[in-house]
Amino acid sequence: MRRTRVSRRFLVVLAHPHPDSFSSALCRTAVDALTAVGHHVDVIDLYAEDFDPRLTAAERAAYESPKPILCAHIERYADLVRRAEGLVFVYPTWWWGLPAILKGWLDRVLVPGVSFVLDPTTNKVQPGLTNMRTVVGITTYGSSKNSMRFFNDSGRRNIMRCIRILGPRFQCRGTWLGLYHLDQSTLAQRTEFLGRVQTTMGRL
Repeated sequence: MRRTRVSRRFLVVLAHPHPDSFSSALCRTAVDALTAVGHHVDVIDLYAEDFDPRLTAAERAAYESPKPILCAHIERYADLVRRAEGLVFVYPTWWWGLPAILKGWLDRVLVPGVSFVLDPTTNKVQPGLTNMRTVVGITTYGSSKNSMRFFNDSGRRNIMRCIRILGPRFQCRGTWLGLYHLDQSTLAQRTEFLGRVQTTMGRL
């Protein structure tokens, strides 16, 4: 029996400074594929929106308070996260990890009350992304796959482990799409990877 597709709300976060970059092309491909199969897609282009990744002193002081978000534009991002059933991160891997602008977005947006809650008795982290069903990472690497394994691929760990465990247990699936050796890749290899992104996202 053919599975009935469920329309979901996705939030796609792009972290690359150049609109003509391969990462930007990957983002457009992912958005188009999700939209084509009936999903609602919100997009945040961190560089185009001139996002400031720096956690302020006031935000750090308020981090564990009942109101950790102090800025309206951060609240807008948080609201998109709360409503999303799928999170998609598109970025280049730099220095074996996330671009600073994306790491800062995680610091300022995925605060207590958004992505997790702190148990008032034990102060332990409890999942807060109760709507989340899918987390996707799409990235490019200058290095080889073996090199990234040696350096632990912290970006992948942040997304596939740290963010996924904040969703409902056993219900949040993870998908990872990475193109290694980007600087040595051919046009055919990049085209094939775009096709893989399109097919994978179209199946979500």
